[in-house]
Amino acid sequence: MATGIKDKVAIIGMGCSKFGERWDAGTDDLMVEAFEEALADAGIERGQIDAAWYGSALDNANVGNSAIPASTALRLDGIPFSRMENMCATGTEALRGAVYAVAAGACDIALAIGAEKLKDTGFGGLPNGFKGTFNDLWLTIGSAPAGFAQLAAGYRTKHQVSKEDLKRALAHVSWKSHQNGTLSPKAHLQKAVDMDTILGAPMIADPLGLYDCCGVSDGAACAIVTTPEIARALGKKEMVTVKALQLSISSGIESTTDKWDGSQVWNTRRAAKKAYEEAGITNPREQLSLMEVHDCFSITELVTMEDLFVSAEGEAVKDVLDGFYDRDGGVPCQVDGGLKCFGHPIGASGLRMAYENYTQLLGRAGARQIEGASMGLSHNLGGVPYQGIAAISILGLHG
Repeated sequence: MATGIKDKVAIIGMGCSKFGERWDAGTDDLMVEAFEEALADAGIERGQIDAAWYGSALDNANVGNSAIPASTALRLDGIPFSRMENMCATGTEALRGAVYAVAAGACDIALAIGAEKLKDTGFGGLPNGFKGTFNDLWLTIGSAPAGFAQLAAGYRTKHQVSKEDLKRALAHVSWKSHQNGTLSPKAHLQKAVDMDTILGAPMIADPLGLYDCCGVSDGAACAIVTTPEIARALGKKEMVTVKALQLSISSGIESTTDKWDGSQVWNTRRAAKKAYEEAGITNPREQLSLMEVHDCFSITELVTMEDLFVSAEGEAVKDVLDGFYDRDGGVPCQVDGGLKCFGHPIGASGLRMAYENYTQLLGRAGARQIEGASMGLSHNLGGVPYQGIAAISILGLHG
């Protein structure tokens, strides 16, 4: 019987490039930037890495469809190197490959890296007839803002939330991320925005305004993992281990049944239940120190609070407005600015989230440090609410 991977894998090094409109760098440069930080953090030589997983979702014009550009950029010669893609969960999928390989005993030290030069694709966040060098972007799913605006309508209808209260809650979600982004030197957006500006911004897809939508960014993030035993042999005294890593993908049932009311994301709930069971978490509201969630839109973050069972059904609006998810709240969320402000280069996002949790757990987060952090959750959501992917990783201090 499967027993899960709790505490079977330790992260010994992580790195993250500066996110943003990186016209100064190619995809290979971003990968090297993240990799060199992770390698120095791990305190190993690149020749000690046994296998690697590379996540890239949309950057085909720069890197093609294989892992060869990544292995070339990082000078990792002759080892297994796999290219991963799973929409916005691509970074977590790369991490899952490396973690599972170590947990299975297939290798001693593994690498996960995710990168995306999204600005180079010509993708501006909304569907259009010409997307530069970018290959067709799943035109069948239509506009992402429109899809998530439907989530807002479903949530508001089910829980009888007034339009005004929902708009204020969504504005608070965005305001919080911009405040936190000012404390993140590697974030794409590092400017605070006041509530009046957010509430008065142009509408994109009702109720989502300009500041309810994440931007388009370039970036890379990287993790080096091994067993706790090898980590100790390498001299690691403080250690972050993987407590859980779960993935749930839709069969399409949401769009073919009248049982889905459009107010929640079933895959997040399925993945969360499995992850909590694997990690031994029975009360996430009390046991999680911080969260990084997939705030591609402000409504996504709000609904995710209930889908992760941190807020009770219908209570996320109140919790958000009460500041429960603020940096000084009960469970701080998006301490580094999240997708909204740190950025969302798709292949890198899942690993960037893990990077923030790892940094916080080791007490290295500087001005944004959460005191006493011991357990951090990352959540990715790929596709659209009615047909997509949810990936969750939970990291914690070992021992």
